[in-house]
Amino acid sequence: MKKKHKETYSVQFKLDVLSFMKRTGSSETETALHFGLTKPPLIASWKKAFHEGGVEDLNKPKGRPLMSDKAKNKKSTEPKEMTNEQKLERENELLRLEVEYLKKLRAFQMDPEGYLEKHKQHYHSNSKKPSN
Repeated sequence: MKKKHKETYSVQFKLDVLSFMKRTGSSETETALHFGLTKPPLIASWKKAFHEGGVEDLNKPKGRPLMSDKAKNKKSTEPKEMTNEQKLERENELLRLEVEYLKKLRAFQMDPEGYLEKHKQHYHSNSKKPSN
């Protein structure tokens, strides 16, 4: 299913439509048919905008304003560079995790059944407290 392209109309076109409607006394539906508009309520919104704010309000785009280039660049920038100290702390943390993993791997390789039994017992003791 294709997304429909939203039709935009110039301020002059909107003024022409409103002028025709006022001059002829046509209804919104008749005016829409005359100008080939598929949505008569659109004319009502133009009329309201014109009465409330004049020509300036007819020129206002609907919806959320587009992002400026400045805002786009702010969002796309990556996090600030880490300081040398932060890099070293990060590396230190990763090395600690690696050492911990390697210790567990060695323990498992040396005695798989004992390792599993020890950890199985540990997990069960956390989930079920022995009754005295």
